[in-house]
Amino acid sequence: MEELVLFIMCFIFVFMLYRLFIVLPVKRNKKTRDKKIKKNKKYKDKEIVEIKYLQAIYKIDIDKVDYKKLVNICCFVSSLDISLIVSFMEFIDNFLLKIICTIIFSVCIIIFSYHLVYLYLRRKMK
Repeated sequence: MEELVLFIMCFIFVFMLYRLFIVLPVKRNKKTRDKKIKKNKKYKDKEIVEIKYLQAIYKIDIDKVDYKKLVNICCFVSSLDISLIVSFMEFIDNFLLKIICTIIFSVCIIIFSYHLVYLYLRRKMK
């Protein structure tokens, strides 16, 4: 029961922080984003890492996807990933083993979750 409460509290906390610091600025700057990318290639470096990952690995064309919706999906998925990782850490007692397992679990969960996002986007783009 404690693990479930930890998961829910962590999810809500991370989700709210992510919305506040990542999603809201992106939504405010959406109109200027398209103009700045055309004029200034440095602005493209300010995109969130999750979207850069989807573009690099899965060759997602951002112009075909609703950018605000994609940012919201990334917010939800990242919050879920972080909550799962924190919950997973609580099951291991040994500190060194906890660090090693968390790193491995983090990489696996991030790759898997964004592969699911890619499958969802691929289905929506057709």
